[in-house]
Amino acid sequence: MNSLKNKVAIITGSGRGLGKAIAERYAALGADIVLNYSRDIASTDEVEANIKAMGARVISVQADVSKVESIERLFNEAISTFGKIDIVVANAGIEMVETPVVEFTEEQFDRLFSINTKGAYFTMQQAAKHIENNGRIIYIASSTTVFPVQGMAVYGGSKTTPRYMVDVLSKEIGHKGVTVNSIIPFAVDHSGIFAEENSYPELRKSLIDSCPMKRLAEVEDVANVAEFFASDMSSFVNGQHLLVNGGATQ
Repeated sequence: MNSLKNKVAIITGSGRGLGKAIAERYAALGADIVLNYSRDIASTDEVEANIKAMGARVISVQADVSKVESIERLFNEAISTFGKIDIVVANAGIEMVETPVVEFTEEQFDRLFSINTKGAYFTMQQAAKHIENNGRIIYIASSTTVFPVQGMAVYGGSKTTPRYMVDVLSKEIGHKGVTVNSIIPFAVDHSGIFAEENSYPELRKSLIDSCPMKRLAEVEDVANVAEFFASDMSSFVNGQHLLVNGGATQ
């Protein structure tokens, strides 16, 4: 079993969904956790309680990743509380589906790129500035960055750009023993747009039909890979983008 004892992990957007699953997994492995949320304090309080019940140390920091000063405050509070940062997961993001190219608005474009792209870029920048030697930086991308899907031009585009940042950053700070990688999940059941059982039925069916395993991903599937990238097992895996999609072609 992997151990993250004496490690400090920041996970953005960790009040629910993938971020919650990753934060709780890291806590179960012994890490101290810095939770981040933008608005949903009730869900974050629940995650914090779950982590405390495991015996791990945890703080919650409200920070809007579309604002650089908020990201800087998140990192400063983490260091002030725990003294260091070993693992950073740039997970915070929002989705937009079933919106054809001829229909998306400037407001929608700006919102997705401010959170998904700008937020990830500056989260990884702060990680590069503050992370300990031999640390881990992980970006949560999307399978739409590999398999274009109709109606997701803005969402997929906003998640694609930070993958390039992963490639560059892995080269810039690899000499410190720091690895920078991305996880590219398939659509995740019980999370995001599929948090509700009957949400987007046509899209859900199309995605499942494209997957040989005939299901969507689960949050634990992604947490498994996040555990690998955070552990010593991945110490020589750097600048990589790992698809977690069951062999799907969409």
